Amino acid sequence: MKKTVPSYETKELREFAEVLRGRRTIELFLQTPVPDELVHEAIEAATWAPNHHVTEPWRFYLLGENTLTQALDLCREIVAAKKGERAGEFKRESWSAKPGWVVVTCRHSDDELLAREDYAACCAATQNFMLYLWKAGVGSKWTTGDIARDARFLDILGIDGEREFVVGLVWYGYPKLTPTQSRKGLSEVMVQLP
Repeated sequence: MKKTVPSYETKELREFAEVLRGRRTIELFLQTPVPDELVHEAIEAATWAPNHHVTEPWRFYLLGENTLTQALDLCREIVAAKKGERAGEFKRESWSAKPGWVVVTCRHSDDELLAREDYAACCAATQNFMLYLWKAGVGSKWTTGDIARDARFLDILGIDGEREFVVGLVWYGYPKLTPTQSRKGLSEVMVQLP
């Protein structure tokens, strides 16, 4: 019996590639709430990211109303200290328009190699989270601004800075506007070695 080689060209593969190519960083969101169940499913999918020795170094913190208010006040304070009160108020106002907030953290490790592997795994998990949401029509923005490195932010979240650090703050919601984008061609980013 003759064996046939399966074709890698499938509808599902093309659709998957479109999800990958189509995902965009969203700046402006509609105020339509994203269902909690969808966010929970996205987090569960995120945890299937590759991680060496199955360390699962990530944690996902969903910000409730009280925590969000404290985070917005801290944001205003950080920006006001650098750029003045008016800029601080503007930043707080623009951040308050982000409908969903999740903070992704990574556990600390004294082992330098493990620390790098765990951070890479948390980045992959964050991408999984964002791609899952994107497939469901929900946009996101991954940010690592000053607030993510501020010890007061960790205190607001109840995070022990000796045990974990912030990989990113991800805002999510239904896009008000989806920007266009392009990437370098394959010949500019790939090197074929003999």
